[in-house]
Amino acid sequence: MNELASSPISDTRSLKVALLGCGTVGSAVLRLLSEQADDLAARIGRPVEVAGIAVRRPDHHPDVPQHLLTTDASGLVARDDVDLVVEVIGGIEPARTLILAAFEAGKSVVSANKALLADDGVALHAAAAKFGVDLYYEAAVAGAIPLLRPLRESLAGDQLRRVVGIVNGTTNYILSRMAETGAGFAEALAEATDLGYAEADPTADVDGFDAAAKAAILASLAFHTPVTASDVHREGISSVSATDVARAAEIGCTVKLLAICERVGPTGDDAGSGDSVAVRVHPAMIPTTHPLASVGGAFNAVFVEAEAAGQLMFYGQGAGGQPTASAVLGDLVAVARNRLAGAAGQSSTGYANLAVRPMAETPTRYHVSLDVADKPGVLATVAHAFAEHGVSISTVRQNGHGDAATLVIVTHSAPDAALSATIAALRDMPTVRGVTSVLRVEGLS
Repeated sequence: MNELASSPISDTRSLKVALLGCGTVGSAVLRLLSEQADDLAARIGRPVEVAGIAVRRPDHHPDVPQHLLTTDASGLVARDDVDLVVEVIGGIEPARTLILAAFEAGKSVVSANKALLADDGVALHAAAAKFGVDLYYEAAVAGAIPLLRPLRESLAGDQLRRVVGIVNGTTNYILSRMAETGAGFAEALAEATDLGYAEADPTADVDGFDAAAKAAILASLAFHTPVTASDVHREGISSVSATDVARAAEIGCTVKLLAICERVGPTGDDAGSGDSVAVRVHPAMIPTTHPLASVGGAFNAVFVEAEAAGQLMFYGQGAGGQPTASAVLGDLVAVARNRLAGAAGQSSTGYANLAVRPMAETPTRYHVSLDVADKPGVLATVAHAFAEHGVSISTVRQNGHGDAATLVIVTHSAPDAALSATIAALRDMPTVRGVTSVLRVEGLS
């Protein structure tokens, strides 16, 4: 174990922090460190001082004390007087190299970097453990909402079964506006962009990449199993139409982009294989009575189901400089206290090492809308297609209009591959004029 990390600080000097990045989140962290300096000193037991701030373009930060700015991030991390490192630059590199260098120098790290943690969390945790330092990252998922530490610590004595969340504010705003106004996806996205909820390039949000990274982190913590972003089945919301949202309303549901992490028991031919983990991000219909259904605008919420604790709900602002900086400072207080005590806190564990179940084998339910010919035998033919692929139908609703009709079908749970194969078969049927809507369904009894 690193000698610097394992020994408490015995003098009364300030704890010095290296801040990597000074964008929206970094500047908010810097501001809060100044505004709350006295309270932070009282909570930690020692004043906190910013030793330096690594940025790419110092001239873009005229409001920051210029003597603190440097373009040499590696040099800043390596300085002997730096005790802790806060990384808010994002991306994979150079963040990974800088964090590993901090660990090797005996310095704990607070990060908000969801992409890096979802991509390489296992190696980073191993490196932190090797050098006896902390890696905290509450701000990486759901902004200011206290979520990761409760999963890692408060619920450590329980077994979690399911974690389902709205973890991307941009997509939640878009879907909320579609439900409220009847707008299409493009119109709602344009409004979100004008209001600053969506980036000029919204791909990471609307295609589900952001939510998938967060889902990987949540699943890793909840199920003590290494899960990376590449393990997460991902679908975005760009194909969700105003018709989909209207169909959801007709059956008492609303559409949300969900990150779903489940511990799934063995089924069928795998009955003796033990539990596995299923992790997915996709739009889904959920009943309006579900706690997540009322989460509107750019807010985030995560619903947790545990065997002993039951159902828990975490709700709040999931993005923005101030909320994210709040989570960063909470972690900073924790790692600073550990640093003064000469110890590291509880790290993430991967002892369970459960298999990650492919999406094709994951049990899901579908809501399907079909335009069909309005003539005898069509419903029976459609029902046969479902039965042929081992998919049981829960409900059917038919509306006729002239020589055509609309069939709205909700299935029971079945492997996703069977449901996908059913949809493919329906598209090839002569009596089916069009498969107009396919969405997964969550939370229906």
